[in-house]
Amino acid sequence: MEAMRPVPRTLLRDRAHAAIRDAIVAGEIAPGAVVRDAEIAERLGLSRAPVREAFARLVDEGLLESKPQSYTRVTPLVARDVRDAAAVVGAMHELVTRVAVPRLREPDVELMRAANERFDTAVRAGDVDGALRADDELHDVLVRVSGNRAAAATAARYTPLIRRLERQRFGEGGACRSAGLHDRLIEACAAKDPDEAVRVTAEIWRGLEELADVSDVPEVPDVP
Repeated sequence: MEAMRPVPRTLLRDRAHAAIRDAIVAGEIAPGAVVRDAEIAERLGLSRAPVREAFARLVDEGLLESKPQSYTRVTPLVARDVRDAAAVVGAMHELVTRVAVPRLREPDVELMRAANERFDTAVRAGDVDGALRADDELHDVLVRVSGNRAAAATAARYTPLIRRLERQRFGEGGACRSAGLHDRLIEACAAKDPDEAVRVTAEIWRGLEELADVSDVPEVPDVP
């Protein structure tokens, strides 16, 4: 049966990576918590090999840290790391915005408007997961239209470091970003004004850099 072909090993690795990453970002696995491949593999219903591969990738992405023959654990939240990640991700979004805006069609702009409506509804309801998901959907329109895979991959790599702090901050009752900045971005996109769209994009991501400064996050991780 064609539909019953074995699942590719790379798919198992990617599934493991996504599941562990999302658990870390959501705070289900707390900063500093030790993770063991055997335990995670059992929880995910996978063998240890794809989990080990996922661990290696998450170490490279800054969500896990490993000491050979000792431990693998979730990295602490560090303000400097969040600021650095926000600066890099912001630069990638500025790049794709400048390229994408002249290429946008009306259906693309409408997708951004719909995502922002979902974002605003989620913020008002205190639905952090929904707000962040809608935020991703809005910006992903520009990433997709730009066609810049390198920028997309870079942003995808470092965004979880920022999301982890956002979830913690908003989960503690902090204020979520207003949909107003998104409105300005969308209007600039609709007007085919890349300069204004880039300015607003820079403002959005600068605000995320500043989030690390106003949150109770250490500048350097604790030394074990």
